[in-house]
Amino acid sequence: MQRLFSVFEPFVLSLLGTVLLATVLPARGGFATFASYLADAGIVLLFFLHGAKLSRDAIWVGLRNWPLHLAVLASTFLLFPVLGLGLSHLPGVDSSFAAGLLFLTLLPSTVQSSIAFTAIARGNVAAAICSASFSNLLGIVLTPALVALLMRVNGGAGVSLASIEGILIQLLAPFVAGHLLRPWIGGFVGRHKSLLTIVDRGSILLVVYTAFGAAVVEGLWTRVSPGDLGQLILLCMLLLGIVLAATYAIARTMRLSPEDAIVLQFCGSKKSLASGVPMAGVLFPAAQVGVILLPVMLFHQIQLIACAMLARHYGDRAAREGEEPSRTL
Repeated sequence: MQRLFSVFEPFVLSLLGTVLLATVLPARGGFATFASYLADAGIVLLFFLHGAKLSRDAIWVGLRNWPLHLAVLASTFLLFPVLGLGLSHLPGVDSSFAAGLLFLTLLPSTVQSSIAFTAIARGNVAAAICSASFSNLLGIVLTPALVALLMRVNGGAGVSLASIEGILIQLLAPFVAGHLLRPWIGGFVGRHKSLLTIVDRGSILLVVYTAFGAAVVEGLWTRVSPGDLGQLILLCMLLLGIVLAATYAIARTMRLSPEDAIVLQFCGSKKSLASGVPMAGVLFPAAQVGVILLPVMLFHQIQLIACAMLARHYGDRAAREGEEPSRTL
């Protein structure tokens, strides 16, 4: 457990520090404009490198295990949104936080942590790589489509034309460009994985700083009370608990192998902060992004803690039984 948390702790602390910095010294005026452009450039570079990293071989191999991948996608883009609609309409939930909760449930799965937890639990790591990659790739299209269908963005009935153009130009185009250039730059990206980590985390921190800074200038912390934070934390815990239980039940119903059942549980229960931050920046007004991202950030921390404990439990049990993986979850 300590080994796992040592990997995530620096980023978690950096994230909290960035929120604190944005609270005390939010970007204003010309510096806010510069920070926003820099954050946009970081996101473009991030998706370009992710496109270069994705192997076409992994895509074709992953297609062979389509029942598992369909189950993961159903959990990510069907089960989660249904639960999000329910939670966002609970009485007593502020409308801004309700929008953030719903947006959270429309995001794709994570990549890094899903694979890491699957490996610790002694699951099917190759399938986890494919499922998480498919989820992120489809999320570039599905998340904005679901936002258009289920949320009211920019005061209208759906995603504006400018938002669609932003997704295409800032997220999809760099991803496709990076993937097309993979034969020439894929080796370099593979040899310099630390570069992707730096760009990944750095771009997220930049967007979080600009988003929360804009929200602070608009009076974010005058609207969020300790009670509101406690309510959001409880709702995020409830959401994760329901999905973990549901994916466990679905795996047993489908009679998946233990390796694949672990993949479904970990890939199907995650939501990506790395995708959520840039998408929120494109889809929502700047002053609204901070409030929208608050549930996403809280859920991110909760899923790391809960799934780390669960993965370690599965891995330790498999080790005790002398099997790899264990016969049952």
